[in-house]
Amino acid sequence: MTATSGLGVDDLARLRRVRAEAPGAIRAALAGRRRREVLRGDGRLFIVAADHPARGALAVGQEPTAMANRDELLRRLAIALSRPGVDGVLGTPDIIDDLALLGLLDDKIVVGSMNRGGLRGARFEMDDRFTAYDVPTMVESGIDFAKTLMRVNLDDAGTAATLETTARAVTDAARAGLPIMLEPFMSRWADGRVVNDLSTDAVVLSVAIASGLGASSASTWMKLPVVEDMARVMAATTLPTLLLGGDSGADPDDTFASWQDALALPGVRGLTVGRTLLYPPDGDVVAAVDIAAGLVHAGSTS
Repeated sequence: MTATSGLGVDDLARLRRVRAEAPGAIRAALAGRRRREVLRGDGRLFIVAADHPARGALAVGQEPTAMANRDELLRRLAIALSRPGVDGVLGTPDIIDDLALLGLLDDKIVVGSMNRGGLRGARFEMDDRFTAYDVPTMVESGIDFAKTLMRVNLDDAGTAATLETTARAVTDAARAGLPIMLEPFMSRWADGRVVNDLSTDAVVLSVAIASGLGASSASTWMKLPVVEDMARVMAATTLPTLLLGGDSGADPDDTFASWQDALALPGVRGLTVGRTLLYPPDGDVVAAVDIAAGLVHAGSTS
């Protein structure tokens, strides 16, 4: 499963050399990149997500370590970011810093992932502490957007701390004028692992809980899964919403069709998708990304 792009061996060797010898170049690269408005043109967004490794989620489909090779991931991201209609990228600081040093973030929206502490498969997975970006650093670094995962487990007392910390992040983002997308789930423990409830009722409930967090909702967006009866999900909020991509193991044609239907709903502003497009079953990153970009930017929504 190999991608080909203009990002070569020399680029990656230079990246490693700069990281070791001139780490201050990261700050300079972020400060010097050409920024853009978050919404422009048709007012829709297509963001490529690459924050999975920091949670220990390296699997794609049947390959348990597909995302473990950082060079390969960066090559695939370089392909995606080069395609027309791709508005930006979502990642933890390590990913964003790599992309900045490679010069791949000009005219792109950079979304900073904030909480990675609840590692997949860990006994403490529900304790998803904020261990990546914080709002002050994102503002200082010129990050355009914040993102946080928010899993609500009604049987886990630790959820209260998650809600409180997320609410604080929403308040801080609103004060700073930094857009922040919340990715809420109703979750539970099942056979030693955390399972997200993707029923329509559960997603509606998660939206209601997330929407009320923080002292202001002025900067809040939703990042929601595509589930059955998405019209009822979107009727639960007035907040602008991006759809998340889901598991890459699904049939691509079915996945694209479900996105197309959901993108037509009021309030839906686009897609935030990662593994489904970066590691498509046929290996053709360009084709997968171009199809998704076409779906997002084919029309506008209110």
